[in-house]
Amino acid sequence: MHALIVLAHPKPDSFSHSVAAKVAEGVTASGGTFEIADLTAEGFDPRFSAADIAAHLREGPSPEDVVAEQARIDRADALVLVYPVYWWSMPGLLKGWIDRVFSNGWAYDDIPGNGTIKRLGRLRVHLIAIGGATMRTYARHGYFGAMKTQIDHGIFGYCGAPVSTSELLLTETQDMSSHFDTARAIGQNLFAVSRSTKAADAA
Repeated sequence: MHALIVLAHPKPDSFSHSVAAKVAEGVTASGGTFEIADLTAEGFDPRFSAADIAAHLREGPSPEDVVAEQARIDRADALVLVYPVYWWSMPGLLKGWIDRVFSNGWAYDDIPGNGTIKRLGRLRVHLIAIGGATMRTYARHGYFGAMKTQIDHGIFGYCGAPVSTSELLLTETQDMSSHFDTARAIGQNLFAVSRSTKAADAA
């Protein structure tokens, strides 16, 4: 079983990078493999271009960098996004990655007059958001619920990719070491559902 761990933080010594490393540690402990996609270090271009629009309208091929990212996801059994919360959502770099990579004809099929076909039902998604406020702030204003609606349902639900983990790690008041334990546990249990499903199918 293989995981693609995607992160979008400009500092390689950031807490986000440390959390991603702990997830990877857990994946290895479970006997799985992983690839880390550091979008900043790799220089991914998040701008939705004319070529992206043409691909969306099925008037041209997808750009090569988009096809390469889609291939990385196709090789994975699970997708893990680790990101800091910027303005109650994900960073623009990660959102641009989703805008471009989760395209019409690959993540879903938008067929005029026939609705939308979800194409990513096989891909389990794990979201790890890292915030700097308190849980009271998130709960009082409904921020975390709004994020889940926008990201869990609005993006991955639209493509049919089930969200198995939707975790919010807050750095303001909680013990940071406990977050590393959580991240490692997420990595270690990443494929638990897939394995149990395969065992049930074989029975």
